[in-house]
Amino acid sequence: MIKALDLSQYKGITNDSRVVQAGYIFAALPGVKQDGRAYIAAALSAGATYLLVPQGTEKPADLPVAVIWQESADIRADYARLCGAYFNAQPDHIVAVTGTNGKSSVVNFVRQLWGDNAVSLGTIGLQGHGLDRSAGLTTLDPSMLHEILAECADAGVTHLAMEASSHGIEQGRLAGVKLQAAAFTNISHDHLDYHKTMQAYMQAKLGLFDMLPKGAVAVINADIAEADDVVAYAKARDLNIITFGQKGDALKILDFKPVHDGIEANLQVEGQDVQIHLPLLGAFQLYNALAALALAYPNQLTANIKKLESLTPVHGRMDMVAGHPQGAQVFVDYAHTPDALETVLKALKPHLSEGGRLVALIGCGGDRDKTKRAPMARISGEIADHVIVTDDNPRTEDAASIRREVMVGYPAAEEVAGRAEAIRKAVKMLGAKDILLVAGKGHEQGQIIGQDVIPFDDIEEVKKAYREA
Repeated sequence: MIKALDLSQYKGITNDSRVVQAGYIFAALPGVKQDGRAYIAAALSAGATYLLVPQGTEKPADLPVAVIWQESADIRADYARLCGAYFNAQPDHIVAVTGTNGKSSVVNFVRQLWGDNAVSLGTIGLQGHGLDRSAGLTTLDPSMLHEILAECADAGVTHLAMEASSHGIEQGRLAGVKLQAAAFTNISHDHLDYHKTMQAYMQAKLGLFDMLPKGAVAVINADIAEADDVVAYAKARDLNIITFGQKGDALKILDFKPVHDGIEANLQVEGQDVQIHLPLLGAFQLYNALAALALAYPNQLTANIKKLESLTPVHGRMDMVAGHPQGAQVFVDYAHTPDALETVLKALKPHLSEGGRLVALIGCGGDRDKTKRAPMARISGEIADHVIVTDDNPRTEDAASIRREVMVGYPAAEEVAGRAEAIRKAVKMLGAKDILLVAGKGHEQGQIIGQDVIPFDDIEEVKKAYREA
């Protein structure tokens, strides 16, 4: 644990030696690709006056007396706590959501339910209270995260809902954030390039509950296969558990049916029967909305249940792009895992008119978990009537090779090189009764090819295709 001291004298805090200036705190974090200890000399030369280093790091012989040398047995968590202490401000009420799918929608819905003095923070960025900006990671670097928390607090934000990725939890990036509640939505195949096994992935996500004080609220999806294990983990930490779903306790789904503009649901809320119309497509959105309600108003579920009827979709999450010249429905969604893709396609299928086709446009990112590529195509082929395989973010891999690996899962799919061309082709083939899902990139504003980020927005490309059609 780091020593308590006055940090007001320091000019900044970072783990990047390139941004160090005179009077900075520098954390020498060991990384996957680079080791921060190799940059201690550079940080000192740039003027760092406080060094946080892994325990056992060799101290430079010529270390100035005025420089604090702090060794840590848990440097990532201690760095995050130090960032929290340095910026020293955050909104009064913070909740977090973890899960393979649904995080962005849940935090956005929580923000909508809370109202004016609330923001959401995650993959899509910071949203609400006039502070909107984009972001590149689900869980930010601790310095950036705590700087944003302090900015929000200074701007009068009282409530904040944030996404918590498995990477961020395991790497201690959330240490120092004062959480009042957390939700666990689901877990499915993803990020095994990092975690290696599903057991390790699960353990990383459960770590979010370790960050809650005793008696805090743990919101859990009762309908996932792992629900009993998740509940047991939360109980062992003396948390106040709220479960939702068909097997839920305080928020129980009795039945629901898809309609043209959303979902009609019969619920049992704290033992009382309630009917709601959710203006969102897909059964999974009902689950996301209930998770959001439990996080936003854990002690006032019944009084606030009807607020779900005013929720609006999240940008790039089952986002309908109006204006198809034939009247077809086109949706853009971030689904980039087999489970998420299956969930979205199954959600759209009941909304098809008789004689209509469900078309799925999919791809897989390069330099990421390869084991999910074939399953993405297989699942699409099982549910959709026509499948187009194209490029996602190829990064440094060959795009054609990625497409071939995806096609293994469903050889009958149509392969179209170039995402813009694939979107144009898909839009052009649609009839009035058809539905198209453009999956994988959602809210993203760029496509990563090689080391470059090329401006690219699925929603804008769909609109261009409309004009050309």
